[in-house]
Amino acid sequence: MEIRELFCKMLHNTVFILNFTTMQDKRKKKWIGVGSGVLLIVLGILLNIVPNKFVGVFGLPLFLDCIGTVLAAMLGGVFPAVLVGFITNLVKSLSGSFSMFYGVISIFIGLATVFFFNKKFFSSIPKLFVVIFCYSLLGGGLGSVFTYYLHRQSFGTGVSAPFAQYLHEVLGTSVFYSQLMADVVVDLFDKSVTVVIAVVVFHFISRRVKHYLNHVFQRNVSDKNTGMAVRYSLLGKVMLVVIVSELLLAVFVANIGYFLYQEKAVAKYTSIAYGLTDAVAIVLDGDRLMTYLQEGREAEGYEETEKELYAIRQGFPTAKYLYVYHIAQDGCHVIFDLMSTDGEEPSQVGDVVPFDPSFEKYLPSLLKGDTIEPVVSDDSYGWLLTVYKPLKDSNGTTVAYVAADISMESILMDEISFLIKELSLFFGVSLVIMCLIAEAMKRGIVIPINRMSKEAMSFAHNSDEGRQISLRRVKAIDIRSDDEIQNLYNAFSTMAEDFLAYIIQIKAQNERITKMQDEIVISFAELVEARDEGTGNHIKKTAAYVEAIARQLKKEGFYADELTDESIARFKRSAPLHDIGKIAISDLILNKPGKLTDEEFEIMKSHTTEGWKILQKIVANTGDSMEAEYLREAIEMAHYHHEKWDGTGYPNHIKGDEIPLSARIMAVADVFDALVAERVYKKPFTFEKAMAIITEGAGKHFDPKVVEAFSHIAADLYDERTKLTPDAES
Repeated sequence: MEIRELFCKMLHNTVFILNFTTMQDKRKKKWIGVGSGVLLIVLGILLNIVPNKFVGVFGLPLFLDCIGTVLAAMLGGVFPAVLVGFITNLVKSLSGSFSMFYGVISIFIGLATVFFFNKKFFSSIPKLFVVIFCYSLLGGGLGSVFTYYLHRQSFGTGVSAPFAQYLHEVLGTSVFYSQLMADVVVDLFDKSVTVVIAVVVFHFISRRVKHYLNHVFQRNVSDKNTGMAVRYSLLGKVMLVVIVSELLLAVFVANIGYFLYQEKAVAKYTSIAYGLTDAVAIVLDGDRLMTYLQEGREAEGYEETEKELYAIRQGFPTAKYLYVYHIAQDGCHVIFDLMSTDGEEPSQVGDVVPFDPSFEKYLPSLLKGDTIEPVVSDDSYGWLLTVYKPLKDSNGTTVAYVAADISMESILMDEISFLIKELSLFFGVSLVIMCLIAEAMKRGIVIPINRMSKEAMSFAHNSDEGRQISLRRVKAIDIRSDDEIQNLYNAFSTMAEDFLAYIIQIKAQNERITKMQDEIVISFAELVEARDEGTGNHIKKTAAYVEAIARQLKKEGFYADELTDESIARFKRSAPLHDIGKIAISDLILNKPGKLTDEEFEIMKSHTTEGWKILQKIVANTGDSMEAEYLREAIEMAHYHHEKWDGTGYPNHIKGDEIPLSARIMAVADVFDALVAERVYKKPFTFEKAMAIITEGAGKHFDPKVVEAFSHIAADLYDERTKLTPDAES
């Protein structure tokens, strides 16, 4: 006996040790996988930075800053490629360069590599030329746009800058096109070397390492392996939501940032213009301005004053125009015109410049000598920001204005440069965030669900003996994520055990259930109540509401011709059958605790036509005219109680008085009861909130007269309801 107990104890301890060792091995493999992934990313960053520094030291016309990104994409896919590309530019920007703003281009090259690698472009030399050309368009084409605007329409200081300047001087092309051609040509050479190095290194990496890294980054996660092909993958849906959210956020952030920066830029240049006009105002003597205007350049002190103004003008290079005008009814009389633009002749003292149409609204204030706010205009003189400062004589009378014009194009270039920086950083960070979300989603949800789906399909289609094997495989999945996925797995595992235990019993009951279904279909009202006790209460309550609303309408004099005691009685009798068509709706949809999908909602909407068909058939087969009359009211309620007053309801989209009165009354009763009742998918609304929804729907969802009559009795109906079912309404 002691030997047996000792043996059992040893066996138990051995199993425990084996299980513990297996668990430790899984954890060890997990951390080894994480370490391998981190190592690939670090090596990729080094392969981007070290060769780039090397060619920089020797002054070679190359960048070689994408080798690691391309290799990471080939070995691990999107996630390491995006991280390597972004972090590389982040590290390079620590030296104070503009590299951070080019990070999104590196990410695009990584994404392009994943696409080309998956399409087998790296296994064919002719296709490699396509890869190189696309890289050069991304790096050179998009990069030249960044360079042009980040360096304010100059050639910058990059590798391609001397070549771009040479093209500009020899071919006479603009700065932008010179930069574009230079960047694309240099990038063709650079990306050719990059691709050759990456392909050679990839070739010498062992197949085992490639396969291991492919497994670490789970590149081949697909629904195809589950045996359950889906039209839209879960990961794809989540990423679509993330992408759309990021794009909307980008539009919002870009607009907010742009307008804030624009406001700041305009304020900056406005301050410069005010500084210039203030400096000019100090020099000018207001009492002599009219003398200058009348006597011209021969006036005493005119030329000396003009020289002083030019000296001031040179201290403000951002100003395009500086002038002093006397504003009169017939136009602007020139006193001083200090031009800075080459090729333009300044106006002479005494010339009269006609008012531009864009300044007509400011003319009354200018003629009175008032101070006006800075003006942004786009006319024959260009797109300008103009600041006016009144010049007064010793009597305090405005005799002229000194005005400074700042070109809005200068402000625009600042704004575009800011926008490029903002968007490049935003999209770079956004792509990194999206990759992190995708990776977390893939590992935490998609992979576990796919594994369960695969085993579920195998379990469902196996024989009884095969299900025993499938159950062991389900247990072997062993998800330990400590979240809802683990709960789902535990429930799935338990369900599989229960299914296996009850499968024989279910088979035996199938025939009996089929016969029972035939009997259930016969009893319409009983079926509705049997399916859901809450629905049964709904039937009784809506019938009472319909009667009460109809009587209140009659009391208030609405629809007197239609509302008789007999018709009201028919309304009440017909009301319980308004949802009879739900007999055709699946319980999974009818009692779903959450929001229905579009497809499920379309099915749910069919209960109106299904109820109409059922009741029409009964009417066609009945010989009792009184019952037929009652059922006609039921047909109208069942068919039209979801039509809306404005025609947006279903199933026939009729509107207004086209909707039968019984259905219009039922619409209010049905919605009110649904709002204040507890359902599997919601808590009851308060009476106030329910009435707010009903009232707001008057004229749109509901007949306004029905809503008006209902509002006069709603409180009493709600109180009566609460007394009848206090627990349900608490």
